[in-house]
Amino acid sequence: MSEQYMEHYVSRRQSAPRLEFEAAAIYEYPEHLRPWLEALPKQPGVYFFHGESDTMPLYIGKSVNIRSRVLSHLRTPDEAAMLRQSRRITWIQTAGELGALLLEARLIKEQQPLFNKRLRRNRQLCSLQINAGKPQVVYAREVDFSREPNLYGLFANKRAALQTLQTLADELQLCYTLLGLEATTRGRACFRSALKRCAGACCGKESIDAHHARLLAGLASISVNCWPWESAVALKESREGMTHYHIIHNWLWLGAVDRIDDAASLLRAPAGFDQDGYKILCKPLLTGEYEIIPLSDPAAT
Repeated sequence: MSEQYMEHYVSRRQSAPRLEFEAAAIYEYPEHLRPWLEALPKQPGVYFFHGESDTMPLYIGKSVNIRSRVLSHLRTPDEAAMLRQSRRITWIQTAGELGALLLEARLIKEQQPLFNKRLRRNRQLCSLQINAGKPQVVYAREVDFSREPNLYGLFANKRAALQTLQTLADELQLCYTLLGLEATTRGRACFRSALKRCAGACCGKESIDAHHARLLAGLASISVNCWPWESAVALKESREGMTHYHIIHNWLWLGAVDRIDDAASLLRAPAGFDQDGYKILCKPLLTGEYEIIPLSDPAAT
């Protein structure tokens, strides 16, 4: 090893801990934010760290206890850059954790804060659909995922969908050829069959029906639930004297109102499928954990 290379190597090894030390050294408790702490509630909701801009927050978060969560930010050296730029803290209280989750997801997508992991509407959102016994990739821009049956998984792109299908095939000894993952001559055993990685549905060692049943069983855990109501519903969430009615249609959260009679104002909004809404709302809506109130379609009246 040359002397010049050795000096460069040692320099790089020494710089990493020095950078970590410097990052920790520049952290100071953000005393300038103390005036905003006293009024922070201990209830659920969404909170905002604001910088110089009056319209664009630096960070949006949610918690079941706003005060506790905000205080934890102030004691975190890794967030020193955000804390130095912050000038004030505001919040919106919600009736529970569900409302906080929904509001946070919407506001991050709408306002794109600098220090948040960005959430965007994914134009490549796709799923696997079984047609004529074979899985195909279908896209949310072309198919209504809230109503279309036989959908499995929500994927960021086609590659992720096919990777999941391939992993399932490897786990269950499914045939790549029958799944459309590779081509081979009809009736001939695929290459993986010779390696005993395929149970042989491609060459008659296993029936097509048995292969299909195993495929469906493997996909069952990622089945996408169709919207189970004719129109929108209101989900009632209450906590410590506060009640919100979450208005939801086709897995899309349209917003929350204090009184069920005010729901009509939100029902005029379009209700396309929303991936984040589905992930947040599917379990609460289907398990009976909350009171669900079906709403009539204003267009039908």
